[in-house]
Order: sequence, then C-alpha cells, then structure tokens
Amino acid sequence: YIYIFFSLLSQILGAVILGFGIWILADKTSFIAVLQTSSPSLKTGAYILIGVGAVTMLMGFLGCLGAVNEIRCLLGLYFTCLMVILITQVAAGLIIYFQKETLKEELSRIVGRLIETYDPLNEEEKNLEDAWDYVQRQIACCGWVGAEDWENNAVLINRSMTAYPCSCSNSSEDSKADSGFCNLNIPLNGTATFADWPVHQQGCMDGVQNWLKDNLGIVLGVCTGVAVIELLGMILSIALCKNIHSEDYTKVPKS
Repeated sequence: YIYIFFSLLSQILGAVILGFGIWILADKTSFIAVLQTSSPSLKTGAYILIGVGAVTMLMGFLGCLGAVNEIRCLLGLYFTCLMVILITQVAAGLIIYFQKETLKEELSRIVGRLIETYDPLNEEEKNLEDAWDYVQRQIACCGWVGAEDWENNAVLINRSMTAYPCSCSNSSEDSKADSGFCNLNIPLNGTATFADWPVHQQGCMDGVQNWLKDNLGIVLGVCTGVAVIELLGMILSIALCKNIHSEDYTKVPKS
C-alpha cells in the first residue's frame, strides 16, 4: 500500500512537471515568451520537462499495476525507468548550475537584439515585442542594463531620439500607450537623449533575474520532490519485488 501511494504521488508530480513544460511553450505574455521565442535552449528544456513528466506519469501507472497484480517484470521496468529519469534530472541540474554564466550572457544577447530591432510596425515580431513591453511595465524598468540601451534602436535613431518606448514611461498620464513609441511633449532642438525621456532609468536585468529565480525555484523544488519520491519508489519496488514469490505448483494436489 505504501508503494502504491508513492506511485500515485509520482503520477501527480509528473503531471505537475508536464504542466510546467506546457506552460513554458504556451505562455505569450510574460518574459518566458521572450525567451522561448528567441532561445532554442529554453524550448528544448520545455520539451524535456514534458517528456520527463509524461514518462513519470506512465511509470507511476505501471508501478501501481505491477504492485496490485504482483508482476515482477513491471516492477523491474518501473525501477529501471525511475533510475534513468533520476540520473537525467541530476545531470540536467548540474548542467544548469555550471552553465549559469553562459545562460546570463545568452539572456543579455537575446534582450539586446530585441531592443535593437524593436519596431511597432513589424507584425511578425509583435507577440515578442508585446511580451517585452509587458515586462517593462510590470517591473517598472527600461532596457536591460538601463534606458540607454534604447539608444541602439534603429527606429529611435532615425527619429533623432525624439520618441521613447511607451512601456518605459514613468508618467501617470492615463493617455500613455502600453506599447510602441511615444513622442516627447517638450520641444527640443531636433535631437534628444535617453536622459530627456520621461522613463524609468533602471534596467530590467535585476528584476528579470529575480523573477526567473523565483519561478525556476518553484520548478526545481517540484523536480526535487519528484526525485525524492522516485528514489523512495525505487527502494520500495526492489523490496516488493523480492517479496513476490512464484507459486509452487508442485504442492498442488493431483486430480
């Protein structure tokens, strides 16, 4: 019964991991949308989460079936698959830990390219740009390192910096748009700099990294819980497999 309980629990947590993977692929409003559109590694990670979640759910079902019917081969298959999944999870965790700096550089490169090519008239990148506008509004920030990052934007350069990203605005005016570029209200001598914009000066880097840490912390916490349950399931499957004995038909009275 304890073994069946852990098998059912592993199915539930497998479903949670599967849900995280689907959420990463389906999210179109948060910073995840920016990453999964621009970064192949995040898409690969999402597919891995979906695969691990689905296999964990399947193994939990086979474990329950093997325990109820006392089928040794299913219990052995359950143990083997759990061991493979556990090793994969540990390896993935180590890769993420030792590649932190590389991931930070990739993140900075993705956002920098997005800011440079941001164009409200480009319908092909509208979802990606809307996601970044959402991030800047929610975190109350501008650019990656700071508002000066937007001075590399091709559209703003052509407009002599007399416009600024509306999602960066620190103005309380209700008429401000949520996306695209807004024109400066004060007359200038044909040119301006980011210092003249009514925007937040701090960048989004710290806020985004904290947001990712919080959300990835939840994912890693669930994965750790699944790993512990998998380890206990492996121990229980071996113990149960040893206690299942084949029937001795030689003791059956002959008719």
